[in-house]
Amino acid sequence: MTATTGFSVAPALTAIVRAGVLWWDGALVAEHAGELDALLTEAEERVPTLPPEAPAAVRTMYKRVGIDPTKTRPSSEALLRRIRKGGAIPRINAMVDVINWCSVEFQLPYGLYDRARMRGAVALRLGSEGEEYAGIRKDTVHVAGRITVADDEGPFGNPTSDSARTMVTPATVDALVMIYAPAVTPSARLIQVLDATGARLARICGGRETARWQA
Repeated sequence: MTATTGFSVAPALTAIVRAGVLWWDGALVAEHAGELDALLTEAEERVPTLPPEAPAAVRTMYKRVGIDPTKTRPSSEALLRRIRKGGAIPRINAMVDVINWCSVEFQLPYGLYDRARMRGAVALRLGSEGEEYAGIRKDTVHVAGRITVADDEGPFGNPTSDSARTMVTPATVDALVMIYAPAVTPSARLIQVLDATGARLARICGGRETARWQA
């Protein structure tokens, strides 16, 4: 199903970002899901075989809004670099871990947000001068001129890092999943990624997709 009410993309970004969004309801977010251990390990082992095309396209997406991706890395690239240097996919909680698994495998930046902490309609747009938010790691994230997602209270996420305000925790029940795909991503490919992401969330966290939006 497709939901258009409550979500919009600014015209300035329609030729730059092909967004994919899932509204996910009724999840049970465990602190640790044992079933994920082997799945995440397999994903880490496949990283050396992944083609480089998707990271290059994501970097181009950043460059098109004036951001240097070597200084401000997309979250998907940061995960890949971490694994290639001998690290692992971070284990945070079941839902975050599923999204990181998808980001690594599909080589696309994701955002994951607790809908109970969001207010009003959601818009994907460029950040305005002076806009910022408290990041999950307690740093301040400045989003002026950057691709960002915002609600009535202001920005709460971007393809590099998300906010503490809307982060998913074991208390999360209803979530919003955002895929920040480059505009060159074929629509059919984005649908495949959304389908796979939803299947993994259902398998690990339960709940169900109640709506989706894709460019």
